[in-house]
Formats: sequence, structure tokens, C-alpha cells
Amino acid sequence: MHETIKTTCPYCGVGCGVDARLDNGRLVGVVGSKDHPANLGRLCVKGSALHETVDPAGRMLVPQVDGEAVDWDTALDTVADGFRRVIDEHGPNAVAMYVSGQLLTEDYYAANKLMKGFIGTANIDTNSRLCMASAVVGYKRAFGTDTVPTCYEDLELADLVVLVGSNAAWTHPVTYQRLAAAKRARPQMRVVVIDPRQTATCDIADLHLAIAPGSDAFLFNGLLARLADDNAIDTAYINAHTEGFDQAIAAARADAPDIGAVARSTGVDIEDLHIFFDWFASRERTVTIYSQGVNQSSSGSDKANAIINCHLATGRLGAPGQGPFSITGQPNAMGGREVGGLANQLAAHMDFQQPGAVERVGRFWGSPAMANAPGLKATDLFEAVESGQIKAIWIMATNPVVSLPESERVRETLRRCPLVIVSDCMQETDTTACADVLLPATGWAEKDGTVTNSERCISRQRGFLTPPGQARHDWWTITEVARRLGFAEAFPYRGPADIFREHAALSGYENHGSRDFDISALARLSDADYDRLAPIHWPIDPATGQGHKRLFEDGRFFTPTGRARFVAITATGPAIKVSARRPLIMNTGRIRDQWHTMTRTAKASRLMQHIDEPFVEVHPQDAARYGLEPNPFAEIRGEQGRYIGRVRITTAQHPGSLFVPIHWNAQFSGSACVGSLIPAHVDPYSGQPESKHATVAVRPFAATWFATLVSREPVARPQAEYWTLIPIEGGIRYEMAGREPIADWSAWAGHLLGEGGEWQTYDDPAGGQFRAARVVDGRVVAVLFVGRTPDLPSREWLAELIRSDELSLTQRLGLLAGRPAEPMPDTGPIVCSCFQVGETTVLEAIDAEGLDTPDALGKALRCGTNCGSCIPELKQLIAKRLTATNI
Repeated sequence: MHETIKTTCPYCGVGCGVDARLDNGRLVGVVGSKDHPANLGRLCVKGSALHETVDPAGRMLVPQVDGEAVDWDTALDTVADGFRRVIDEHGPNAVAMYVSGQLLTEDYYAANKLMKGFIGTANIDTNSRLCMASAVVGYKRAFGTDTVPTCYEDLELADLVVLVGSNAAWTHPVTYQRLAAAKRARPQMRVVVIDPRQTATCDIADLHLAIAPGSDAFLFNGLLARLADDNAIDTAYINAHTEGFDQAIAAARADAPDIGAVARSTGVDIEDLHIFFDWFASRERTVTIYSQGVNQSSSGSDKANAIINCHLATGRLGAPGQGPFSITGQPNAMGGREVGGLANQLAAHMDFQQPGAVERVGRFWGSPAMANAPGLKATDLFEAVESGQIKAIWIMATNPVVSLPESERVRETLRRCPLVIVSDCMQETDTTACADVLLPATGWAEKDGTVTNSERCISRQRGFLTPPGQARHDWWTITEVARRLGFAEAFPYRGPADIFREHAALSGYENHGSRDFDISALARLSDADYDRLAPIHWPIDPATGQGHKRLFEDGRFFTPTGRARFVAITATGPAIKVSARRPLIMNTGRIRDQWHTMTRTAKASRLMQHIDEPFVEVHPQDAARYGLEPNPFAEIRGEQGRYIGRVRITTAQHPGSLFVPIHWNAQFSGSACVGSLIPAHVDPYSGQPESKHATVAVRPFAATWFATLVSREPVARPQAEYWTLIPIEGGIRYEMAGREPIADWSAWAGHLLGEGGEWQTYDDPAGGQFRAARVVDGRVVAVLFVGRTPDLPSREWLAELIRSDELSLTQRLGLLAGRPAEPMPDTGPIVCSCFQVGETTVLEAIDAEGLDTPDALGKALRCGTNCGSCIPELKQLIAKRLTATNI
């Protein structure tokens, strides 16, 4: 039986609608929902591969206590008894939860209610602290509430779109493609990218400002001063709807007395500054998008307000095509903000410092022990675990041993904590390895509830697969623990619809228009209505049930005076400066086809083909200075920790800076966890870590040997200084390297490849070559090649060997020779993951057929015709080939 279920993508904050296609209860494919306002039918490559990630391999299937499988009652009793014991002996602030922007709103609500309303502590924080906490502070300081005033449609209506600290082409691809399409339709639209790196997003930029790392606030203070000096501000709007302008403009002029000062602070040419300032001044319909490059900073809140100040000064918000637009990194970071998931928030966009708010939430919940003060923010919370102040912590749907700063310190902290509970859908992560209690959770295809995306659009996520093993929904687990703690009456939930109705009712409780977040019209939904709920933007009119795409159309804000507030910003640089010992800045971020710590995306082997190993991106000047060469490895060291990755040399990188991806961890690589290099410097207002700025030293990783291993089966963890695990179709691949020679290659290979079967080996100590293959019942189970250089045989040939049902004579000859007996087609590194189009194939099409546009390549090869994420790379290859032809 064929069936289509409408649900929502579990990756970034774009919040794309997904049509999941089932055949007799099995997920066979996904496409974008054409009727969803976020994506209008588009999906990125990650979303398009969702059906390849739902197999049960690696899933956590049973509850476990101290490494032993137990039933659910035993596990839940252990959690409840452990929390109760700690609370009785040390008080409620000795327990904590650390949750996630990948929870559904209903899960989030139940966790927040249990901790703040019934246990009586606000020590519940979320990995959203690492993502958008500074954006929250910026909005609240300016508008009085955490209110995103814009929607995606505004990007298509704007005459100027400014992207600050956002490589949206890779991190929010569907939104980026909407913007790219709008620019193609209206070429007069201007796009400015503000980023130290020349990223894929610059492909559509009319102007790229490669600012010095961390100098965003200097730039926008300069813009504010210039707008005032050129009389390009909206004085009537400022006088009628804002306060604090005089103080803000004075601070801006102190930072930026003239354009030369801005140029010196930012490293941007004066001519480019003039262009940017003139464009901003002359285009009423302006949207500024900002993301982690702004937020992940020790002054991220001030950067956000420096941006918002410029929109307030020009009156550019509340109308189509206008506004400051923070786009979130996680699928439900916004839903977490709605329910008070951050330690310093209350539910329904209320705050501890608001008069009467604690009492109001307490009345609604019937709380016996309402928390009355903010709890500990993420880095402070784990420091409290380290000091022993917190003695029990429940971690849910996140991997803090990888994602938090000083990650090795976090690992040791959890290992020493008396009680660590982890709810996760995957059995093996860096964080589950530190747990005393493991609780198996449902995953994307099984979960049922709601999420809210970056434009305040609430969407249903609908479960359509049966949870594997004994996996349970997070809201159910929280509810069961709450009942065991004596709070059964307050947690009567039968399903997510019950929780959602309560969440919606709280949003309207004693509201009277005094708060921005109001979805109380949805509190009356029946179970059937909840199941059918279509995407809707909040706030929702209580009388009509209509959502609102934009806010502040009337110039009224949620501050005590009803006016928006300018914030006087004195720009500051990053918390730490380069030194003789650590002379380089390390920047971090996502890559195109991966997500967070790869527990889901690595299940789809094609998502590993675009970039399959950790890398270090470096400018040619720095590569020459530090003796780095392409493909051999570099070793980065910081104040603590180290990172080893392949060297990528590119002029797109800012001189004096390195770029490394955030995704790799101990499950996929031996020395590539970026968090170990990032110090725990945080924004003083938001508590968000400065994850995009660490000072490091770099040197070549002088490997004396290189190896590649391909296997049908899991193998022992390699004994190598560098290793990385790459899931491939039909098996796995390891890339390895080391500085110290291996004394006995045969013994080393036996440890890796396992026992049994027929062995074929070749050992040439003088030439530094070794290869081995294990054959069982005529099939290659595993094959290993070792050499003194990284020039090892074709990985595709090796993968073909393990995929073959029977080892042919030709393949046996190839194994003996150490290379394919017959030439194999070489498509080159994958450019288009959707249709498996390689770089060599693209270049051959350009040369042979004269295809010199992405559209022409798309018609011939299909590349770039699905999600569009590879189009910037296609343009680069076209430019590269045309440049070579003209030389």
C-alpha cells in the first residue's frame, strides 16, 4: 500500500516540509512539500537523503543501567530515585537537565515544566545556547521580547539582502536557493555577504566584505554613524516608536569617527565600505540575515544589537522586504525558546525578571515549588557539574562532549559526575560513553509533535515508522519520571496533543496582548485537529485563528514604554588575541552535506562523498609560511587539545586564519574534535560561547606512512595517530596515517581485519609497501593498503572489491599487483551528491561539449537540478576551466 505522510525535516532551522513516501509501511523516499511555506517543494541534499538514514543500525534499543540492559521500570526508577536522593540531600539546584533544539516542542515543554515548576530549579539549559542565545538577547533588548519580526518571503521582496556571518548556501540551502531565485528574477536586487571567508554564499553576492574576524560591531556602528551623518535615518519613526537613539549614535561615533576608522577596524577597503553604506542608505526594502558568525562570539549580543540599531534608525522593520532576521541552526531552537528551554527563561516567552511572571506560570501549572531565579547557562552548568555543585544531570538529544567548548574537560567532568542520564536514539556517541543510565529515544521518523522554524512557523512532525526495540518518546520518559517523583496529577498526558494544548493555553494565560507569543487559539484543538494542523505562523489571533507573518507593523513593541530600544554599543574584538605561541585564528563551521556530529547524516553514504575527511582550510600565504602542502595533513594545537586534518589551500580563506569543520568526533576520527581547541569564553549577556574564534598554532603532520582500509564488516579501532571512519555503500572505509613506523605490519593488519578465511598479503619493507586482503567463501571481506605516500589505489576500486559477490580472476590479479587489472572510470571527487556527479565528469563536459553555465551542465548531467547546493562549485569549476583555457 502506498501512502504519503506530511512531516518536517529534522535538520536546520529552515523547517522544510517533507512528504514521506511509504510502501507497505516502509519509507522508500522523500520529497519537499510543495504546500509548505518554508520550502515550497525544495529540499537540500541532507533532507533528500532522509529515507537513507532510518535503518535501525546503531540505534539504542533497550534501557541500560551501568552498562547492563534493564526493563523500562527499572531504568525509570533509577532516574527518579537518583534525582530524589540528590534533591533530598543537596537541594533542587544539585540536579540539572541539558536538552536540545532537536527535541519537539512537546518534549521541551514537559522537561521545562518538570524542572522549573515541580523540582524547583531552573538548571535546565539547551544546546541552543550554543546556537542563538545572543540573537535572543539582541531581540529582547531591542523589542522587549524574543521576536523575529520577519519571514522568508521578505528575502524575495527585498531590494538589498545583507548576510552577516552566514554561509547560507551550505547551512540553510533551501532559504539560500529562494534568495538566489529571487535575485535571478530581479537582477537589480543587491546581495552583500559579510564574512571573513569567501564562502559558497558569495556566489550570488554583488559585494563581499571580508572583514577581520570578530569586527562586525565596528562595521555596523560605522554604518549607523554614516546613516546619521548623511541624514539617511527616519527621524519620524525614531521619534514616534523608539528610545535611546542619542546614546546609541554617540557610542557609534566614538567607535567610528570616520570611514577610515571603520576601514582600520574591519580591514575592509574604504571604497567597498562606501558602496555598502550607500546601498543600505538608499534601499528601503532591506533585510539583514545573521547567524552563527554573529552569535558565536564573546560579544554576539552587541553585534546583534548593532545590526538591529541600523534597522531601527531607518524604520526598516514591520513591512514587507524589511527587517533584522536571525536564522537559527537547529530544527526546533525556536520551539525551545517558546517553552522556556533556556535556563534564564520561563515558558511562553516570559522571563524571571518580569513582574508577576514567576507567579503567573506557577498558578497556571499549580506548581508546588516554582523556580524563582534563572538557572545556570550551558558552560556554567557543566562547570557546576565539574565542581560537584551539580551531582545528577540528564542529557537529552544532544552530544555535549563534542559540541561544548573544552570538550575533553566536559568528557572528564561527566565521567566523574555521580549520576549521568542520557536519552538518545543512538547507542554509541561520545556522550553516551559517559552515561550511568541510557534511555532509548525515538528518532525523526517515529516522533510525533510540533517544531517551530526561523520564521516563527509552527509545523507538525508526524511519526510514521514503528519505534525500534524499546525506544520511547522523550515526552513519555519525562512524564514517567515526573509521576515517580510524585507529580502524576500535573503530568496526566496521554499523548503530544495534550501537551500542545496546555502549551498553547499558557501562551494566552493572563496575556491580554502584553506578550508577543500567543497561540492560545490552538488550545481548543481536538486530537484530530492537532493531527491535521497545517503550518501556521505565530502570533495567532485568538479571535480569528489567523497567523501573522510579520510583527511590529504598527510600531508598537513589548517594552514597558511600547517603544523599541536602541542599545548603545561599544564594539569589542574577540576575547583572546593571537600570540607568538598561537599566531593563527581558528574559525569553525558546518560543511554542506553533514549535520552536527553526524549520527544521522553519516548513515547515508552518499552524504560522505562530497567531503569525507576532517580538513584544515588555509590561505596560500599561511601554507607557505608553515610548510603545509595539499592532501598531506596538518596538526593544529591550541591552549588545550589538538586536531589533525587534510590540508586544503585556498585564497577563499582569510590570511592569518584557519577554517575547520565542527562535525568529526571520537566515533569518526581519532584527533578531529574541534571542541577540544575552543576555550570557554562566553558572551556576558547571553552566555553563548565564542566558538568561531580560537587562537592556535599549526604545523605539518609529518606522516611516515599512509593507509586505507575497506571492509564489509566493522573492524577494530585502528592503532594509528590519524584515522577517520567513512561509511560507504556496502561497508566502511578507514583512512589512516602515522608518524611512528609500525614494527609488524602483518600483526597490525590481523588486529584490524579480524580472523578466519583466506589471507592474501604482500610485504615490501624496503619499499615501504604492505597490502593484505581477507577472503571468505570467495568474497573479499576486507582489504588494506599501506604506503609511504598518500598515493594509494583508487578507493572506488577497493570499494568495488568488497561489493562483489565473488572475487574474479581479474580482481585477484589486481590485488596481487596492487592496482586494478583494468582501467576504471574516474569520475573524480563528488560535486553533486544528489546525482553522484564527480568533478572529472563535470570538467570533461565543459571541455568536450562547451557547457559553460550551471544550467547547461544541469541539462546534460542533472547536477545542480535538485537541491542546488552544488551550483557554486559548478561555477567555480567553469571559471577554473575557462581561466586555464585562456592562459
